[in-house]
Amino acid sequence: MNTQAIKAYLDALQLRITQEISNRAKVSFEVDEWQRAEGGGGRVMVMEDSPLMDRCGVNVSHVFGKALPPSATANRPELAGRAFEAMGISLVMHPVNPFAPTVHMNVRFLRAFFDENAVIPAAQN
Repeated sequence: MNTQAIKAYLDALQLRITQEISNRAKVSFEVDEWQRAEGGGGRVMVMEDSPLMDRCGVNVSHVFGKALPPSATANRPELAGRAFEAMGISLVMHPVNPFAPTVHMNVRFLRAFFDENAVIPAAQN
């Protein structure tokens, strides 16, 4: 599985979304890049008090860890203690226009490992 292609897609999607909103609002996004001590990081892009948006955030993250948190293994106990890689994009948009819809959206990708190289297959429903 090419997770770098997924990360590249999410990064490009963040830039396409923020560029389109910025072009329409005539206001730039503030950018904050962060690193996670356990591995990985992300980029937060926020616009506030523009003619188009009261507040708008478009964030991406790509993180790694040595063991999935208990909340991630509650329904899949066979994943407990497994290393993981996770990435995603999050949008929160509150337009100035009270008749325009608010947007809250998260898309996530999670990969768990049997060992350093093997990926755990998806659950069968």
